[in-house]
Amino acid sequence: MARCRSYLRGLAICVTVLLLVSGVVMIGVGFSPIDGNTPVAQLFDQLSTSDGLLVLQVFGPITVILSVLGICAASLDTKPLLLVFSALIFVEFVALMVVASPLVQVQAQMDGAVDEVFQNVTPLHRADSYIQNELNKLQTSDFCCGLRSFEDWGNQIPVTCLCRSPDPDLQPSARPGNSSSEGPCVMVTADLYPPTQKVTDKQWVHSEPCGPILKSYLSFPIKLRIGIISAFATIAMAAIALCLTLGLEEYWKTPPVETTVDDFNRVKYQPKPSLT
Repeated sequence: MARCRSYLRGLAICVTVLLLVSGVVMIGVGFSPIDGNTPVAQLFDQLSTSDGLLVLQVFGPITVILSVLGICAASLDTKPLLLVFSALIFVEFVALMVVASPLVQVQAQMDGAVDEVFQNVTPLHRADSYIQNELNKLQTSDFCCGLRSFEDWGNQIPVTCLCRSPDPDLQPSARPGNSSSEGPCVMVTADLYPPTQKVTDKQWVHSEPCGPILKSYLSFPIKLRIGIISAFATIAMAAIALCLTLGLEEYWKTPPVETTVDDFNRVKYQPKPSLT
C-alpha cells in the first residue's frame, strides 16, 4: 500500500508539472501575434480572429499559479492543501469550459463567413491595392490563383498566376476556363491579361485557388487554441483525480487489523496499534 501511494504521489507531481507547462503555453500563445501573420489579413477585419486570446491570457496565469500550488501540495504531501488545489482546479476547469465553448461555434461558422468575404472582394482587379499585393505574394509562394478560381481576377490576371506546364505540347488542349486533365495548370487566352503584359495567344495559370489556403491560415489560430484548451482539460482532470485520491486517503485506505483468539475460541478483529 505504501509503495502504491508513493507511485500515486510521484504521478501527481508529474501531472501538476504538466499542468504548469500547459499554463505557460497558454500564456505564450495568448500573447503571441499569431493572427497578425494571416495572409491578406485586411480581408478578414470583419471576422473575430481574436477569439480565444482573452481566454488564454486570463486562464494562463491562473493555471501557472494553481499548478505551483499543486506541485507544493504533492511534494509536501499535505492533504488539506491537496484538497484545496483539487477544488480550485475544478472551478477553473468548469469556468474555462463555459467561457471557451463559443470557440467551437466560431470554428464551425468560419467557412461560411470567409466565403462571404471572398464574394464581397471579387472581382479582384477592382479590390484595394493592399489586397492585390498581399494576394500576389500568396500566389507566388503557394502556387495558386484567385480566391475561388482564376476567374476572380476577371480580365486582369496577374503574372503571379502564371504556371509552368510540365510539357505544354503534351497537354491536351483546354478551352479557356477549363483545367487540363490531372494537371496543376489551366490554359487561358491572352485576352484575360492586362494590355500592358506581353503574353502569347494562350498561357497557363495555376488551377488551384488560394481560398482554401487562406481558410487554413485563418482557422489555424482557432484550432490551436481549441487544442491547447483540450489538452489543459485532460491534464486538469487527471490532476484532480490524483490529488483527490491522495487527499482523501484516510477514507479509502483500509486500516490494518490483527486477529486474536480468546479463551473461548472466539476470533476478535481490532486495528493494529500505530507505531507512532
